[in-house]
Amino acid sequence: MNEIIKIYENKIGISFRWVNSNSFLTQVIFRDTGFHLTEDEIELFIEKIIDSKKQKRCPECPMGEDCRSILLQTPSNKVSLAVSSIELGQIEDLLKGTLFQLRLNNYLVDICKN
Repeated sequence: MNEIIKIYENKIGISFRWVNSNSFLTQVIFRDTGFHLTEDEIELFIEKIIDSKKQKRCPECPMGEDCRSILLQTPSNKVSLAVSSIELGQIEDLLKGTLFQLRLNNYLVDICKN
């Protein structure tokens, strides 16, 4: 774990950057899936989560909130994920927490330059 800088973590996943990388991409991993995202792509992913929350669900599904019937679009036009409403909330928290921490870190770096 010494090769990464952890940005944010919750029950479903983790976001981090590699220590020895010049890339501005953030690695976001949840449910055995990894994404390399820019800040703009993280914002877009959050918008897609908001859209997914509007999807209609089966009112009497026996699986309830654990049913993976929600189709979540990703920043890649070629990748969608089937998630439950619980997972959707956890993914949203992971992405929002990551974006908040990235922006806070950028802000602090800018202030320290002055």
